[in-house]
Amino acid sequence: MPHVAIKMYPGHNDAEKQDLADRITALIAETLGHGAHSVSVGIEDVSPSKWMNSVYAPEIQAKEKTLFKRPGYGPLA
Repeated sequence: MPHVAIKMYPGHNDAEKQDLADRITALIAETLGHGAHSVSVGIEDVSPSKWMNSVYAPEIQAKEKTLFKRPGYGPLA
């Protein structure tokens, strides 16, 4: 049951977010062989002023060993 949690800067409308979720769902279903019904995708807007403390430090830097794609910014760049 894959679950994808996306955190990003605000500025994308619901149609763009739905398209992103649909594409990610299809890719997961194709790549992992799971049916789309077993995939869930959450999208959360995070303001730029809160990004480093709310997302980067706890979700990226603290979980460096689980990253398969490192960001091109910040301490891990």
